[in-house]
Amino acid sequence: MTLIEQYTDARLLEQVRQSGEDAFRILFERYHGILFRHVFFLTRDADTAHEIVQETFVRIWDHRRGIDSRGAFAAYAFRISDNLVRDAARREKRRARLDALVASSGADASYDPDIALEHDLLEERLRKAVEELPDRCRSVFLLSRIEGKSNREIAGLLGTSVRTVEHQVSHALRVLRKTLGMSR
Repeated sequence: MTLIEQYTDARLLEQVRQSGEDAFRILFERYHGILFRHVFFLTRDADTAHEIVQETFVRIWDHRRGIDSRGAFAAYAFRISDNLVRDAARREKRRARLDALVASSGADASYDPDIALEHDLLEERLRKAVEELPDRCRSVFLLSRIEGKSNREIAGLLGTSVRTVEHQVSHALRVLRKTLGMSR
């Protein structure tokens, strides 16, 4: 176990509340990758994901004095990044509507448009269904199914019980099956 691994999130958060830059750096290094993968799954754009993760950590630093050091840092960071993803999606939707008004249509015969459309529609339905899950449920689902984390690892990251994680994953799968019209 390295020196960095010996520090609990709660201990680090307490130091961050006191403007401890080294503690903040440790939390950044510990959670940057997992937050990036989470945001990238939602946005499917690396540049946007990098920007959102960076903004997440800026907001954490800016609001450091109000952080509850007893709370789960991962859940706090996920909540901030999820809100930023939603904000970015709204901006992108507005931009896309404007682009659609201006864009000219041009057909590309190099692919089967029916298959591409079907794939895009299914992917969009899945993304929307995942986004509609409650925050905690969505975070648990993405950590489990996208990150490949074990239930025990997720419970540790989010400061909850393994049983709660199991329940959240089951709930997410039920909702997604129902939303996408899939039988078990």
